[in-house]
Amino acid sequence: MAEKDKKVHKSEASRLSTFYKKEIVPVMMKEFGYKNINQVPKIDKIMLSQCAGDIKDNAKSMQIATDELAQITGQKPATVLAKRSLANFKLREGMRLGSKVTMRGQRAYHFLDRLISIALPRVRDFRGVKKAFDGRGNFAMGIKSQDIFPEISYEKIEKARGFDVIVVTTAKTDKEAERLLVLFGMPFAQGGKN
Repeated sequence: MAEKDKKVHKSEASRLSTFYKKEIVPVMMKEFGYKNINQVPKIDKIMLSQCAGDIKDNAKSMQIATDELAQITGQKPATVLAKRSLANFKLREGMRLGSKVTMRGQRAYHFLDRLISIALPRVRDFRGVKKAFDGRGNFAMGIKSQDIFPEISYEKIEKARGFDVIVVTTAKTDKEAERLLVLFGMPFAQGGKN
Protein backbone atom coordinates (compact mmCIF):
# COMPACT_ATOMS: atom_id res chain seq x y z
CA MET A 1 0.00 0.00 0.00
CA ALA A 2 1.38 3.43 -0.90
CA GLU A 3 2.34 5.78 1.89
CA LYS A 4 -0.22 8.40 0.87
CA ASP A 5 -3.00 5.76 0.88
CA LYS A 6 -2.36 5.00 4.57
CA LYS A 7 -2.95 8.58 5.68
CA VAL A 8 -6.47 9.53 6.68
CA HIS A 9 -7.50 12.99 5.53
CA LYS A 10 -10.00 14.91 7.57
CA SER A 11 -12.14 15.63 4.52
CA GLU A 12 -12.25 11.97 3.47
CA ALA A 13 -15.47 10.45 4.82
CA SER A 14 -15.17 6.92 6.15
CA ARG A 15 -17.53 4.11 5.23
CA LEU A 16 -18.90 3.99 8.79
CA SER A 17 -19.59 7.73 9.05
CA THR A 18 -21.58 7.60 5.81
CA PHE A 19 -23.42 4.49 7.08
CA TYR A 20 -24.11 6.32 10.36
CA LYS A 21 -25.75 9.28 8.60
CA LYS A 22 -27.81 7.26 6.13
CA GLU A 23 -28.78 4.14 8.10
CA ILE A 24 -28.17 4.45 11.85
CA VAL A 25 -29.59 7.93 12.48
CA PRO A 26 -33.10 7.07 11.14
CA VAL A 27 -33.19 3.77 13.07
CA MET A 28 -32.09 5.38 16.34
CA MET A 29 -34.56 8.26 15.93
CA LYS A 30 -37.40 5.80 15.46
CA GLU A 31 -36.40 3.43 18.28
CA PHE A 32 -35.63 6.04 20.96
CA GLY A 33 -38.06 8.76 19.85
CA TYR A 34 -35.52 11.53 19.28
CA LYS A 35 -37.07 14.72 17.95
CA ASN A 36 -33.82 16.15 16.56
CA ILE A 37 -30.97 14.56 14.58
CA ASN A 38 -28.47 16.11 17.02
CA GLN A 39 -29.95 14.02 19.87
CA VAL A 40 -28.84 10.78 18.19
CA PRO A 41 -25.73 9.39 19.93
CA LYS A 42 -22.51 9.31 17.93
CA ILE A 43 -18.86 8.40 18.40
CA ASP A 44 -17.12 11.27 20.20
CA LYS A 45 -13.61 9.78 20.35
CA ILE A 46 -11.71 6.51 20.57
CA MET A 47 -8.77 6.22 22.95
CA LEU A 48 -6.08 3.55 22.90
CA SER A 49 -3.71 3.13 25.83
CA GLN A 50 -0.81 0.77 26.25
CA CYS A 51 1.05 0.13 29.51
CA ALA A 52 4.77 -0.64 29.30
CA GLY A 53 4.77 -3.16 32.13
CA ASP A 54 7.95 -5.22 32.04
CA ILE A 55 9.58 -3.14 29.26
CA LYS A 56 9.56 0.22 31.07
CA ASP A 57 13.34 -0.06 31.59
CA ASN A 58 14.07 -1.17 28.01
CA ALA A 59 14.09 1.91 25.74
CA LYS A 60 14.30 -0.10 22.49
CA SER A 61 11.30 -2.32 23.33
CA MET A 62 9.37 0.73 24.48
CA GLN A 63 10.04 2.45 21.15
CA ILE A 64 8.93 -0.65 19.21
CA ALA A 65 5.66 -0.79 21.19
CA THR A 66 5.04 2.92 20.57
CA ASP A 67 5.78 2.54 16.83
CA GLU A 68 3.33 -0.37 16.58
CA LEU A 69 0.61 1.73 18.21
CA ALA A 70 1.39 4.51 15.71
CA GLN A 71 1.07 2.08 12.79
CA ILE A 72 -2.29 0.82 14.04
CA THR A 73 -3.80 4.28 14.63
CA GLY A 74 -2.10 6.38 11.97
CA GLN A 75 -1.06 9.07 14.44
CA LYS A 76 1.80 9.59 16.86
CA PRO A 77 1.10 8.31 20.40
CA ALA A 78 1.66 10.52 23.42
CA THR A 79 4.02 9.23 26.09
CA VAL A 80 2.62 8.61 29.57
CA LEU A 81 5.08 9.51 32.35
CA ALA A 82 5.02 8.65 36.05
CA LYS A 83 3.74 11.61 38.07
CA ARG A 84 5.51 10.58 41.26
CA SER A 85 8.00 8.03 42.54
CA LEU A 86 6.77 4.76 44.05
CA ALA A 87 9.46 2.55 45.56
CA ASN A 88 7.19 -0.51 45.81
CA PHE A 89 6.73 -0.52 42.00
CA LYS A 90 10.30 0.60 41.20
CA LEU A 91 8.99 3.79 39.63
CA ARG A 92 10.73 7.14 39.51
CA GLU A 93 9.05 10.42 38.72
CA GLY A 94 9.24 11.11 34.97
CA MET A 95 9.76 7.45 33.98
CA ARG A 96 7.95 6.29 30.80
CA LEU A 97 4.97 4.10 31.70
CA GLY A 98 3.33 3.65 28.32
CA SER A 99 1.68 5.49 25.48
CA LYS A 100 -1.79 6.63 24.49
CA VAL A 101 -3.61 7.87 21.40
CA THR A 102 -6.89 9.77 21.10
CA MET A 103 -8.65 9.67 17.73
CA ARG A 104 -11.55 11.95 16.85
CA GLY A 105 -13.72 12.56 13.80
CA GLN A 106 -13.09 10.58 10.63
CA ARG A 107 -9.95 8.97 12.04
CA ALA A 108 -12.03 7.44 14.86
CA TYR A 109 -14.61 6.12 12.38
CA HIS A 110 -11.84 4.66 10.18
CA PHE A 111 -10.31 2.90 13.20
CA LEU A 112 -13.67 1.54 14.39
CA ASP A 113 -14.37 0.22 10.89
CA ARG A 114 -11.00 -1.60 10.77
CA LEU A 115 -11.50 -2.93 14.32
CA ILE A 116 -14.97 -4.36 13.60
CA SER A 117 -14.51 -5.60 10.04
CA ILE A 118 -10.84 -6.67 9.91
CA ALA A 119 -9.17 -7.02 13.32
CA LEU A 120 -11.81 -8.75 15.50
CA PRO A 121 -12.58 -11.47 12.91
CA ARG A 122 -8.85 -12.34 12.97
CA VAL A 123 -8.96 -13.25 16.69
CA ARG A 124 -8.58 -16.98 17.18
CA ASP A 125 -11.62 -18.71 18.77
CA PHE A 126 -13.52 -15.42 18.80
CA ARG A 127 -16.88 -15.65 20.57
CA GLY A 128 -17.79 -12.00 20.71
CA VAL A 129 -16.85 -8.91 22.67
CA LYS A 130 -17.85 -8.66 26.33
CA LYS A 131 -20.27 -5.87 27.16
CA ALA A 132 -18.27 -3.47 29.30
CA PHE A 133 -20.11 -0.17 29.60
CA ASP A 134 -19.41 2.40 32.31
CA GLY A 135 -22.98 3.61 32.99
CA ARG A 136 -22.53 6.82 30.97
CA GLY A 137 -22.60 5.38 27.45
CA ASN A 138 -18.90 4.62 27.05
CA PHE A 139 -17.52 1.20 26.07
CA ALA A 140 -14.15 -0.36 26.92
CA MET A 141 -12.45 -3.49 25.66
CA GLY A 142 -9.01 -5.04 25.76
CA ILE A 143 -6.97 -6.29 22.82
CA LYS A 144 -4.57 -9.07 23.85
CA SER A 145 -2.20 -8.88 20.90
CA GLN A 146 -1.39 -6.29 18.28
CA ASP A 147 -0.99 -8.89 15.52
CA ILE A 148 -4.73 -8.90 14.70
CA PHE A 149 -4.23 -5.61 12.86
CA PRO A 150 -2.97 -6.02 9.28
CA GLU A 151 -0.64 -3.01 9.66
CA ILE A 152 1.59 -5.05 11.97
CA SER A 153 3.92 -7.53 10.30
CA TYR A 154 3.91 -10.83 12.19
CA GLU A 155 7.63 -11.40 11.52
CA LYS A 156 8.60 -8.06 13.12
CA ILE A 157 6.67 -8.58 16.38
CA GLU A 158 9.06 -8.61 19.33
CA LYS A 159 6.42 -9.72 21.84
CA ALA A 160 2.63 -9.88 21.95
CA ARG A 161 1.52 -6.68 23.66
CA GLY A 162 -2.05 -5.72 24.24
CA PHE A 163 -3.76 -2.40 24.73
CA ASP A 164 -7.07 -0.99 25.88
CA VAL A 165 -9.65 0.52 23.53
CA ILE A 166 -12.19 2.97 24.93
CA VAL A 167 -15.04 4.13 22.71
CA VAL A 168 -16.52 7.37 24.06
CA THR A 169 -20.00 8.12 22.72
CA THR A 170 -22.41 11.00 23.22
CA ALA A 171 -25.06 8.55 24.46
CA LYS A 172 -26.64 9.28 27.83
CA THR A 173 -27.30 5.63 28.74
CA ASP A 174 -25.59 2.29 28.18
CA LYS A 175 -28.66 1.01 26.32
CA GLU A 176 -28.33 3.76 23.72
CA ALA A 177 -24.57 3.23 23.39
CA GLU A 178 -24.97 -0.53 23.03
CA ARG A 179 -27.62 -0.12 20.33
CA LEU A 180 -25.37 2.36 18.50
CA LEU A 181 -22.42 -0.05 18.53
CA VAL A 182 -24.65 -3.00 17.52
CA LEU A 183 -25.86 -0.99 14.53
CA PHE A 184 -22.22 -0.27 13.63
CA GLY A 185 -21.65 -4.04 13.66
CA MET A 186 -19.84 -4.58 16.97
CA PRO A 187 -19.96 -8.36 17.58
CA PHE A 188 -21.08 -8.55 21.21
CA ALA A 189 -21.04 -11.92 22.96
CA GLN A 190 -24.45 -13.58 23.16
CA GLY A 191 -26.14 -14.19 26.49
CA GLY A 192 -25.99 -10.81 28.20
CA LYS A 193 -23.04 -9.67 30.28
CA ASN A 194 -19.98 -11.88 30.58
